[in-house]
Amino acid sequence: MKEFTVGQNDAGQRVDRWMAKNMPVMPSALIQKSLRRKRVKRNGKAAKPDDRLIKGDVLQLYINDEFFEQPNRENAFLSVFTPQLDILYEDDNLILLNKRPGMVVHPDDHERINTLVTHLQAYLYQKKAWSPYWENAFAPALCNRIDRNTGGIVIAAKTAEALRVMNQKIRDRELQKLYLCVVHGTMKPREGELKGFLLKGEDRAQVKVFDHPVPDGRTAITKYRTLAVKDGLSLLECDLITGRTHQIRAQFAAAGHPLLGDGKYGRERDDKRYDRRYQALYSYKLSFDFTTDASCLNELNGKSWTVPEVDFVQQFFPDYQLPKC
Repeated sequence: MKEFTVGQNDAGQRVDRWMAKNMPVMPSALIQKSLRRKRVKRNGKAAKPDDRLIKGDVLQLYINDEFFEQPNRENAFLSVFTPQLDILYEDDNLILLNKRPGMVVHPDDHERINTLVTHLQAYLYQKKAWSPYWENAFAPALCNRIDRNTGGIVIAAKTAEALRVMNQKIRDRELQKLYLCVVHGTMKPREGELKGFLLKGEDRAQVKVFDHPVPDGRTAITKYRTLAVKDGLSLLECDLITGRTHQIRAQFAAAGHPLLGDGKYGRERDDKRYDRRYQALYSYKLSFDFTTDASCLNELNGKSWTVPEVDFVQQFFPDYQLPKC
């Protein structure tokens, strides 16, 4: 915690603008976040961004000391941000990350700081593997996306060539991503395929499933097999033949077996019994099966990775063991 007494020269300024001037390393989004979380006190009370300072005001800031340093290339935001990554694999071209539920992959209207891509870039910057200051620097990027409340393996490219090649391999379906999910009830048959046509709603926040072609609808095919059944729930492994928005969540809900904890497509009344507040869905296995040259990524061909654990498997199916690669 640092404490400041406002002098004549700072009187009349807004609190957030005073912070921006005195904490130049701290991004504006993080300044606003610290104010929302009441980490800035003015005369002992939580300060608001637009509070006008008065000479003699006492400001108490419960913020890391490094944000008060003067900016230079060595203490830019990427150097003071603490990256938290679960790395499954890394080489000179690629990183495989195990994203936990609750984290967004890219900045959005609700979160601009604590995102997977921010953690990735800070990690590479601090290990001196990448810097935005390098001439013609490539910004490390994610090759696939996963919803905020879904966990699983995300592919990150460290070079422009790796990003180009991996994006093409994804389009050509030369890799396989398997998901685990928990649904209500028992699937009949226990192993099979769901096929339909998905249409995004007007607000694009949800999709609808049809059993026949519709204008602007996109084909969706999901293969599944039941791994375990217990207490009115089924643990499934899913293979996305197509990759559409909310495909697994929407298709199983349309089939009468919504995902456990799915607040968008599920059954809130049934979910309460199991105390699950977000969808039980995890992209748990990734395999590379290149049928054409993969350039800098050729050494990945034929290899697979699985996450070490999945929370809802441990909670609802403790006797089931995830396969190891």
